[in-house]
Amino acid sequence: MALAGVRRHVGQFLISTNELMAASLSAADCPDEAEKAERAGCRDDAAALRLKEVAMAAILVAGVLGVGLPLAGRKRRALRTDSAAFVAAKAFAAGVILATGFVHMLHDAEHALSSPCLPAVPWRKFPFPGFVAMAAALATLVLDFLATRFYESKHRAEAARVKADAAAALAASSASDEDITVVTVTEDERKAPLLQTHCHSHSHGHGHHHAHELVQGEGSQGEVSADVRSIVVSQILEMGIVSHSVIIGLSLGVSRSPCTIRPLVAALAFHQFFEGFALGGCIAQAQFKTLSAAIMASFFAITTPAGIAAGVGLASFYNPNSPRALVVEGILDSISAGILIYMSLVDLIAADFLGGKMTGSARQQVMAYIALFLGALSMSSLAIWA
Repeated sequence: MALAGVRRHVGQFLISTNELMAASLSAADCPDEAEKAERAGCRDDAAALRLKEVAMAAILVAGVLGVGLPLAGRKRRALRTDSAAFVAAKAFAAGVILATGFVHMLHDAEHALSSPCLPAVPWRKFPFPGFVAMAAALATLVLDFLATRFYESKHRAEAARVKADAAAALAASSASDEDITVVTVTEDERKAPLLQTHCHSHSHGHGHHHAHELVQGEGSQGEVSADVRSIVVSQILEMGIVSHSVIIGLSLGVSRSPCTIRPLVAALAFHQFFEGFALGGCIAQAQFKTLSAAIMASFFAITTPAGIAAGVGLASFYNPNSPRALVVEGILDSISAGILIYMSLVDLIAADFLGGKMTGSARQQVMAYIALFLGALSMSSLAIWA
């Protein structure tokens, strides 16, 4: 008797779960969302397509300029990574990314997952946007940790290899007075040991040739060098920016309303420029090779325009007013929000403002804080139009 009751309850649970899944993943048009779209009016496929083409060009140019300025200006005094202008611009960009996560992506996720088109259980009975964003932030923390450990061990192995090569060179040249190799180990202010190899070749004409090889390794207390952190930060930041750029591009690409697209063009170009500047600054600080830096910059610059182009192709059979579209959009927006919030707070703001990098004058520090707040406020204010 008891077993039959358990089977009945399990069966009812499975049936209700299937019904909820079917209602949540339906591709049918949602009456409420369709009615909102009709009330908004302004549906013109031809005009929307022209605006999408303008948006792709404007966003591509803004992205190239944003990510390219820090990379091209590495050797120029005003745009060096330790200059006051660069610090203030990066702080402004960090504020833009923080506001994108909190004000735009999280709000859009809440709007999508609280739609009356979706079943009240579970979508409106549980705060999924905040939960998914929290899970994404924690997952980014784990990925950040694992990537840091990977590059740290790789860096340590490289330092050990160079040290072994220097010791072998010292042993090989100990019997000759023509080549003298001196190996010194010093520590920088971050307590990261610096292995320096000085090779002095003495010719009969008393000429001197100095080859210096500098390798940063892991500190005695396990502290991570600045170079390793910059590599990890730049790659994870690009992952977060690219993920939400694809979502933004697809959302814009499937829209058929010029009234919706028009204000987004300027807002997204502004947003793309400063996100690109933050990413370009991290790439510049990581000191990637020219080819690697160019690949990362190009991948960022084309992501949103490519998303818009993909959205244009999907617009003919994709229904943005369906429950399935709302669920997918809401979850992806929540994931992007979590990644961006983590990256902006931990790897951009905290690393620069609390990690000892803000070593300039009091005026420079005040300017960086002002730039941070201005970036967050300016990006937040764009929510009025977009």
